[in-house]
Amino acid sequence: MTPQQYVQQKAVASGSSFYYAFLFLPAPRRAAITAFYAFCREVDDVVDEVSDPGVARTKLAWWQQEVAKAYAGQPSHPVMQALMPHTADYGIEQRHLQAVIDGCQMDLEQTRYLDFAGLSRYCHLVAGIVGEVTARIFGQTDERTTQYAHTLGLAFQLTNIIRDVGEDAMMGRIYLPVSELQQFDVKAHEILKRTYSDRFTALMRFQAERAHRLYDEALALLPDADRRAQKPGLMMASIYRTLLREIEHDNFQVLHQRIKLTPLRKFWLAWKVQALGRM
Repeated sequence: MTPQQYVQQKAVASGSSFYYAFLFLPAPRRAAITAFYAFCREVDDVVDEVSDPGVARTKLAWWQQEVAKAYAGQPSHPVMQALMPHTADYGIEQRHLQAVIDGCQMDLEQTRYLDFAGLSRYCHLVAGIVGEVTARIFGQTDERTTQYAHTLGLAFQLTNIIRDVGEDAMMGRIYLPVSELQQFDVKAHEILKRTYSDRFTALMRFQAERAHRLYDEALALLPDADRRAQKPGLMMASIYRTLLREIEHDNFQVLHQRIKLTPLRKFWLAWKVQALGRM
């Protein structure tokens, strides 16, 4: 299997909404974003799939060394071998990849966040930086697009957090800020035991409203000059925001199940943005 086949397989196997946006890119950009996405999946899987925190830390340390070696001209992992030919063309810097690893390390060290400011710092590393890199690959020409990408990345991550409350609870993680749990009188043990209540629903509605505000803010920040180039990001926004609305429609029944869109619906939403320019 070539490095390119490896990253393609990694992207397809994930079933992620991001994959549907990649389909409409020209081949060189599609190759770059697929390799970058595969890198993000590799380091994220270390945290999600390795049960021993010590082993996970060792694996992340290996990835830190691999990134440093790759930028020194010696990539050994197929993901880095697939990614490195694109780094100069699209401004993918070593600090970007190290930041993503740093975000994954936070998952090993922290299972609670006291307030939204603390959660935002985590989201910056695992989603904002990812948004910055993808915006460059898509063809960013205006510096202001970086702020759009960070804001949209935060909206995506908050949507993920809302969707995954139940799954995260099974791993002992609660990303919803402690101060907001207290604000709505929701106890951590209720979430860990996956117990629904009107208080929980109110808390989740509060989270969803903030995510919607961030989607609106991101779209307002996107400069007109980059709107066409950033269509793949707008496709992802359409898919993720539709997912958020589905979760709201189901009254935030996220503790016992993972609410998701069908592949056909994701493709339709992506195509609609590509062909009609509508979200």
